[in-house]
Amino acid sequence: MSLIKKIKNYYQNNRSILFTTPSHSQGAFIPPEAEEILGSKFFKADFSEIEDFDNLRNPQGIIKDLQSNISNIYNSKASFMLTNGSTSGIIAAMMSVLKPSDRVLIARNCHLSVYNALVLTGAYPVWIMPDIDSQWGIFKGIEPNQIDKMLSENKNIKAVILTNPTYEGIFSDIASISAICKKHNAILIVDEAHGALLNFGEFKANPSILSGADISIQSLHKTAAAPNPCALLHISDTSVVLPAKIQEALNIINTTSPSYPLMCAIEACVNFLGSKEGRKKVNDLLTNIIKFKSLLNPAISVYDGYNDPTKLLIRINGTNSLMVSGLLNNDYKIEEEYSTDRAMLFITGLGTTDSNLNHLAMALNELQKQHCNQNTVLPPSEHRHILPILRYTPREAFFKTQNKVPLKHALNKVAAECIMKYPPGIPVVVAGEIIDEQAIQACEQIEVKICQD
Repeated sequence: MSLIKKIKNYYQNNRSILFTTPSHSQGAFIPPEAEEILGSKFFKADFSEIEDFDNLRNPQGIIKDLQSNISNIYNSKASFMLTNGSTSGIIAAMMSVLKPSDRVLIARNCHLSVYNALVLTGAYPVWIMPDIDSQWGIFKGIEPNQIDKMLSENKNIKAVILTNPTYEGIFSDIASISAICKKHNAILIVDEAHGALLNFGEFKANPSILSGADISIQSLHKTAAAPNPCALLHISDTSVVLPAKIQEALNIINTTSPSYPLMCAIEACVNFLGSKEGRKKVNDLLTNIIKFKSLLNPAISVYDGYNDPTKLLIRINGTNSLMVSGLLNNDYKIEEEYSTDRAMLFITGLGTTDSNLNHLAMALNELQKQHCNQNTVLPPSEHRHILPILRYTPREAFFKTQNKVPLKHALNKVAAECIMKYPPGIPVVVAGEIIDEQAIQACEQIEVKICQD
């Protein structure tokens, strides 16, 4: 029986009087404004671990069956529901394979959650810097030979952590990278938060755990229409990582009161994705994106490489994209995920309608006619992604005495926390690194005024 059906049956057949948490007692009392925005059904599904409703920390019944069903759909050795987003999955994955002082190879374009996991694990980071696409100002994928070189030069690397696809949707060759990691006895963990649809549509790349990665983490809320912060963690059939170790790590970082409404949402989302209707929905989205691109004026460029097409990286040639995004926001009520001077990122998913894509195409075409200036040519991006010297590990830095100083006085001091622009949540300076001239320039670009030392 599914969790959703279990909850429905509870109300139809055997509802008990509950003297348990949560104290709204399945909607007996709901704060009026909460009921107005969430509705009463949310509260009716909001349970504690009452009799026969299982426990996410130690699944033995309905939740165990649900996660087993998810695992079957994804062809994994084990899958875990995450009600605290991909962040919790990334931290748990790292905690399950890393001990204090273990060395871990990390792509520098990883999400903030990876750096938080370094604080919790005490692992020592070894960075690998992706190449930059200077025309678009974005990170490229990680090349397999980069991984092979780093693992050959650093024999004691325990794990490798990559983001695939990247925030902008760029893929790496996970199959080749996985083979290299296995050759060097390194565990491959893939932050696949932006790749939740890869298992169910005709994409250019396969899901990471089906390409040899040991662990992948996917955010169902990013593209698969689940609510924030629904996510999944998968262990591949070929991985040596023990599911029990993942469960142990999740139990350390997760609440003891997980959200049953979110677990129901995960169940509904995965069941739909795995159905014939779900796969058609995903491929219909891909078809609508192809149609959208065909509607654009030739002077409008859409990134089209080895990438996830649901991430629309767009620029109107002859314009500054920051200016264009402001006009989209103000004049057309269209909000993008984020913009730089040379590109705008629009994230699409199962909730992206054909009509909304048509509206975006119309707006871009109008703005191209009104604002394109062929004399406006942006030079290649001069933004340098830096690798400052690491004085302390992120864990060591976390426990040091800290002081705030103006950025202009931060030269040669040590960063007490990560410095980044959000979105996308990729640090330019990591806690424990020495703030040099390049780091100050990078901070100035994202308008940081205060640093902690």
